[in-house]
Amino acid sequence: MKALPLFASSLAFVFSAGLSAQDLFVYPAQGQSAEQTRNDQAACHQWAAGQVGFDPRYPSRPGAPATAPSGPGMVGGAVRGALLGTVGGAIAGDTGKGAAVGAATGALFGGIHRHDQAAAQSEWSQQQQAYERQQRANFNRAMRACLEARGYSVS
Repeated sequence: MKALPLFASSLAFVFSAGLSAQDLFVYPAQGQSAEQTRNDQAACHQWAAGQVGFDPRYPSRPGAPATAPSGPGMVGGAVRGALLGTVGGAIAGDTGKGAAVGAATGALFGGIHRHDQAAAQSEWSQQQQAYERQQRANFNRAMRACLEARGYSVS
């Protein structure tokens, strides 16, 4: 009868240990205590982060662009274009026509600028996700090596 509670607590320990070890399931193959396993996992986590230069608890985001595209956009471009068109139209003798042409041109260029920025943001995001997946895989390999060297079964 004592085997069932012991098995259940061991199984719970294995799953909780796995969650704290970044997607790894860790089993104390040499009878290590729960406290020893936590200490070993913490030491291996620190070692793996140092080896890889990446800690999944604090993912890095080097060179992140602004989260929102900057620049005039269509509305701001239209307003700026209208102002410039008014000046150009005044020189040519027709401020209303100059403002209309300037507004249309400004809106077009503002929209193109906003579209280009959104495409660059999407490309950067995909590259960052790929980088983080690779770093996490490297970190997990280092964790596995450390824990296995300390007598744990890791999967």
